[in-house]
Amino acid sequence: MTIALSPESSTITGVVPEVLRRYRLAISLMFAIAGMTIGTWTARIPTIQHNIKMADAKLSICLLLLAAGGLVGMRAAGRLIDRHGSTTVMVLPSLGLGAALLLAGHAPTWTTLAAALLVFGILHGTLNVAMNAAAVSCQTAYGRPIMTSFHALFSIGGVVGALLSAACAHIGLSVADAFAAAAVMSTAAAGWAIHHLIPAPASNPTIQEPTATAEPAQHRPRTRILLLGLLAFSALISEGAAADWASTYLTRLGATPAMAATAYAAFAASMTLGRLVGDRLTAAVAPAALLRGCGLIGGGGLALGLIGGTPATAIAGFACLGAGLSCVVPLLYSTAGSLDPARPGAALSRVAALGYLGYVTGPAIIGGAAMHIGLGNALLILPALATLLVIAAPVVHSSRGRHHRKRTNPRSHHTPVPVDGDDMTTPDHPTRTPEVTTNHSDRKVLELEGALL
Repeated sequence: MTIALSPESSTITGVVPEVLRRYRLAISLMFAIAGMTIGTWTARIPTIQHNIKMADAKLSICLLLLAAGGLVGMRAAGRLIDRHGSTTVMVLPSLGLGAALLLAGHAPTWTTLAAALLVFGILHGTLNVAMNAAAVSCQTAYGRPIMTSFHALFSIGGVVGALLSAACAHIGLSVADAFAAAAVMSTAAAGWAIHHLIPAPASNPTIQEPTATAEPAQHRPRTRILLLGLLAFSALISEGAAADWASTYLTRLGATPAMAATAYAAFAASMTLGRLVGDRLTAAVAPAALLRGCGLIGGGGLALGLIGGTPATAIAGFACLGAGLSCVVPLLYSTAGSLDPARPGAALSRVAALGYLGYVTGPAIIGGAAMHIGLGNALLILPALATLLVIAAPVVHSSRGRHHRKRTNPRSHHTPVPVDGDDMTTPDHPTRTPEVTTNHSDRKVLELEGALL
């Protein structure tokens, strides 16, 4: 038998707050691992292409297989999560990512590199959905928004991976050595996280208010999942396009190479900062209003920066785009993962796959449009896509943050809820929740939040 924790069980003194703290830390490491491995790979693509002497066409095939593997992994993860639980599904890909990265670093030919990247993509896509499903369940147990902080660690992990690759290149280490160092770090972190993982927390359906986050599966329209996926697709098109075209656009405006490089740096830094404060914003602002604000800041800021037509305004525009997009994907994934608490993987995998498809096709979409209307005009597609966030903002669910905290019956008894598919050795004795008054419960929740900050 396995157990899961309800938000009310977080008021238990001593053991449970520590369990939740460890659970959050373990999931955070998964996000950091996913970001670090992809950042390590991306930073050394030019060197790998030179070492293997690949033509651009062959490199494109390798990158296409990486993207295809990611989509396959994301779609497969949905069923696996709903059948076995997100904790179980995270184990293999988190441990295997380092090995796949190592194989890519040692690939002697473009065909072996393509095979390694296909495996890497499958593992990365599977981990992506599983860790987001686990993050949704952890957020449910906390009873307040914490999703954006997980995505901040993904961004930070990407920066760490890129800096690690750059440092290894600076001291003369080969790609294989750099990837080996990253593989050791990611595998060690994954092993520690797996050792401390616990079952996904789940709320007790008998004490929940009827909300959009707990609507029955039969009342969950496919059109809502499709709309969430469309918004994720639109947001990640912008993210992928900014990564590939921001510096090029500044170069065409006459910026120096150093100044051109700051365009994407401004985008990435503002996105990371936005995610670091995103949980507080999500708790303080209604989700629909926050999504509208993100669309207005990101789209409006970039549009003004492009219209300005100077390197300085363009850098400011890309910084606004990063800040605007920072909270979008966490909001969309939180909504998708909580549409059906009993089966979070199905909806989340669809939304994540559509978002990832936008990320990998975004650069090609902008590049194709630039051939006909110029790069500056093509980049105006991104503010146009941001208007979708403003129009379709009501698709996100109601917040369950500090301003929307559930009220419980002060005389009721709550016990952990058995959940199928969550993997953990059952304690020798069942956990008991003492009878509490409302004031005592509120005080304990506040203490738990303080401990977890």
